[in-house]
Amino acid sequence: MKYPALDVRGADADRVLALVDDFAPTAVEDLSDGLSIFFSSASRRDAARAAVEATFPSASATAREVDDEDWARRSQENLTPVTVGRITVTPPWGVQDSGDESSSLRSVTILPSMGFGTGHHATTRLCLSALQVIDLRDKRVLDVGTGSGVLAIAAATLGARESLGIDFDADAVGNAWENLALNPQVKNVRFETVDVRDAVLPAADIVLANLTGAVLIQNAALLSSTVAAGGTLIVSGLQTHERKEVVAAFEVASVRWSGEEAGWEAFAFNLPGPGAV
Repeated sequence: MKYPALDVRGADADRVLALVDDFAPTAVEDLSDGLSIFFSSASRRDAARAAVEATFPSASATAREVDDEDWARRSQENLTPVTVGRITVTPPWGVQDSGDESSSLRSVTILPSMGFGTGHHATTRLCLSALQVIDLRDKRVLDVGTGSGVLAIAAATLGARESLGIDFDADAVGNAWENLALNPQVKNVRFETVDVRDAVLPAADIVLANLTGAVLIQNAALLSSTVAAGGTLIVSGLQTHERKEVVAAFEVASVRWSGEEAGWEAFAFNLPGPGAV
């Protein structure tokens, strides 16, 4: 499978990412001298390229097609397990059996696939941190834009009663099911292909939305209405300069927790939810 990519060199990385956010990038890979930005379609990639060239005329913006197997091979060479609190996200080749069932550490195995999340991005780590400040026992979790399924699987690993991950990208959902199969100890997790713009989302005690700042703002009311009474909404994918706008979009919420890493931010909001007084 080929993935449309845009290599950008000679421009500030944060400004480039903020600019291409409107074109729904699915993944970003650091280069030694720039960024490779991946998109779900060539048309989105090409539109992003035009925007980059118009905004940064001195930058180099090169379109290319990336083979998924090649990306996975390079990932196997570079990706190592990542531990966030009580959760370790590991590629299959990094799995180690500690033999200690009483250990408080929990492992989630994720097979790298282009654009779907391996736990190595700051926003994923922030969401994993947020999940661990909440009591997930007997809770229903909804992961909007699940990608690899890492957060939905981690929520179940941390004690959630059931976990549903949804994504508009059928390839991502297929990848999530594959990852779930790599974690046979995890129960009560499922994935569905859903476009939030056309569907009625089920209410959940904990809603996760690791998206982008623009998408969070556009869908703030929808995401808020999905949280059950007394529940929590965890959002990430926003950059520091988007903080004020994103928090304002969730005006009915109160901030329970916040985190920041490498210019990315996450919030856990307490929301009254449907039916709350």
